[in-house]
Amino acid sequence: MTTVGRCWMAVFGLIMTTAACGSSDTPGAGTKVPRIDRAPTPENEFRPKQLEATVDDLIAKVNEGAVEGMQMVVLLKNLTSFFAPIATGANRAMGELEVTGNVLGPTDQSTDMTTSQDIQNQQIKQAVVDGAEGIGISPYGDMNGAAMDEAVDAGVHVVTLDGDVPTSKRSLYVGTVNEVAGATAAKTLIAMLPPPPGTVVIHGTENSTWVDGFNRTQGAQKAIEEAGYTPMVSEAHYELDEGLDAEWLRSRIVSADPPALGIVGLFDISYRCVMGADAAGVPDVPIVTFDFDPRTVDYMRQERIKATHTQRQYYQGYLVPYVLYGIKTLGLDGAKEILAPLMDGDSTVNTGIDVVPWDKIDDYNDFLDRIGAIQ
Repeated sequence: MTTVGRCWMAVFGLIMTTAACGSSDTPGAGTKVPRIDRAPTPENEFRPKQLEATVDDLIAKVNEGAVEGMQMVVLLKNLTSFFAPIATGANRAMGELEVTGNVLGPTDQSTDMTTSQDIQNQQIKQAVVDGAEGIGISPYGDMNGAAMDEAVDAGVHVVTLDGDVPTSKRSLYVGTVNEVAGATAAKTLIAMLPPPPGTVVIHGTENSTWVDGFNRTQGAQKAIEEAGYTPMVSEAHYELDEGLDAEWLRSRIVSADPPALGIVGLFDISYRCVMGADAAGVPDVPIVTFDFDPRTVDYMRQERIKATHTQRQYYQGYLVPYVLYGIKTLGLDGAKEILAPLMDGDSTVNTGIDVVPWDKIDDYNDFLDRIGAIQ
């Protein structure tokens, strides 16, 4: 075992999942394997038709030429909770592609950020040494940029997901366009509100160093202002006990002028918006949230949360191996041509979000269950 491997296991408790391959032998460069074939995704109102059609188009284009083996790795911040569906999607795609690949990540989040970043940088370097031709990575931030650039300079295709390092040499980002997602969540709430004036409390962030969270908050603020309401940000305190975070929300709600008409939560801890509303004595104020935390679902079943917005984590994980394979076989420009229906700008593959009303929880769970991505 390498030093990197020992370090990863000691700190995180490594989980390694290997994609299903056509044989026990690792295909070499240029080795022909069977044509790519994938089972159709079950029909459902939440099935992303354009995304699914784009994957089919990519497969059809790749199948026009010689299908080759490939070695890749997908590095995630975690393998549980929010990231579990990402791991499921990535493993399924690698199995369909019959590539040699691993999904790597910690099983908990107890390690400090700096250590996590350092270990992920080591994993990037080890993947290059081990012969990976493609790396998908959910980066911790700019501190991963140099290691990512070194991998690109070594001839490895690098694609980010969930989070991005746009200043790096990575080829593409696959995931949520956060400003658009924040605006979508705000508009979901606005449709439930009486006409302005009024304040909309945003459980978001004004910390610009957290680029994704800040952009999502900015998108929500802009949509709220354009609709004639007053946005008020209540900082989402991940580091605080949820009771203290709820108290922070309470103080913002009761100080709102004009009075608060609704609350929009933008992150996976936004179930805390219900706690803040209760503490402020406004239990009936409309609330919409993000992600599909079990506590969010519980509040939706009580109709306390009117809707949530999920980031299609499964599809983020599922797309990345196909994108990496497409870049290798078709070239970056060729892959981008096929991915055009999903492209937002020159280097972002937008996986979109699902808007799930409170009365559609069972339908959405049924879809997740049918694709094996229950959260």
